[in-house]
Amino acid sequence: MRDSLSWSSTFRMLLWIQILPTVMPSEGFSESYSRDMSICTSSSNTVFSCLTDCTVSSFCFSDTFKIQTQRAFLDVYLADGSNIRLEIRTSDIAERILEVTLCKMGLSRELINYFSLFFFQDHDDGALSVVKKVAEFELPYVSLQSMKELQCKLGIRKWYMDPSLDILLMDCTASLNLLYMQAIQEVKTNWVKPTEGQMQELEFLQKKANKAKFLELIREMQFYGYVRLDSCICDYPEEGCSADIYVGNNEIHCGIKLPTNQTKEVSFKINRLRSWQVTFLGATKDGEEDTLELRFEYNDSGTWQWIILYTKQAFLLSSCLKKMISEQMMKAAKEGQEMEMKMPESTTNSQKSSIQQKQVVHSGFISRKRFLVRPNEDDSVFEKIREEDL
Repeated sequence: MRDSLSWSSTFRMLLWIQILPTVMPSEGFSESYSRDMSICTSSSNTVFSCLTDCTVSSFCFSDTFKIQTQRAFLDVYLADGSNIRLEIRTSDIAERILEVTLCKMGLSRELINYFSLFFFQDHDDGALSVVKKVAEFELPYVSLQSMKELQCKLGIRKWYMDPSLDILLMDCTASLNLLYMQAIQEVKTNWVKPTEGQMQELEFLQKKANKAKFLELIREMQFYGYVRLDSCICDYPEEGCSADIYVGNNEIHCGIKLPTNQTKEVSFKINRLRSWQVTFLGATKDGEEDTLELRFEYNDSGTWQWIILYTKQAFLLSSCLKKMISEQMMKAAKEGQEMEMKMPESTTNSQKSSIQQKQVVHSGFISRKRFLVRPNEDDSVFEKIREEDL
């Protein structure tokens, strides 16, 4: 057993040493959308996500080989604290568990991709910590067993960063209920910041059980649709500052506590971000837990600079950044297609519309030439993994 654990730790460290220097700094964009986005998605981001499971969940190949498939019960929690108990096989992947759970709730199959599984922690003071998004190919039962010391639970949350997408889910009773439960939870845990007057309106609508109106009102409130991270340390505007971070609405919003005890509100817009990377720093000085950092390259008044956040939720933050960028690109592509449909059908105008569409896709994004990772011929395995698996 000791040899097995030693091999496990060694393998995990070697995995980071061999892959991180060449792959981790590759989050971003380049001028050629169709070519480089496929590279980012199928190569670097895939390895990036695999590393997430190895490091954050302490889940590695040696542990997998020792798993014997058997039947078990798995609790999937909803935002109101209730849970759905499933009888599963320990080898069931997250994609399957999510589908079964949502179908039990009566959710339309075409809406399943708007939700995902997450590992989270409920704290005694009522605070909520979302630890990480569960990858579609991950084994939730096994991951939970390896995270017992963290006392994590498995739960369902919506998985999109654009609050306006709520409208697409309002006609389905099951999705409406899920959104409503999560919205109430986020008000209770202080993720959303309603004014005193808005809070009174929400309480009134909650008493009336008017879920649609409740969601319509809360969409107007500060930080609705954002993911809140636990307080962490950052190096902006100077080293050692603590920060409360909200990510959503195409920004990383930081409430930074300065050495003078003043709080500075800073918004880092996603369209001024060129690249980012996550690094595993090893154990802290006291040896209690491992440390992660996420650093991103940001254009501040025409000058590029690296900004560092030291947070154990670095992989969750990275997933949110990728999701926001993906949604922006899908929205821009759709607008480009609509623009193209309005153009006269001729060869010349067709070419112009194609150029316009590419310009729309790249609007707001600064091209990236550095850190470009090109997959080797032997990396064909990445072609089978979709962006959703990240």
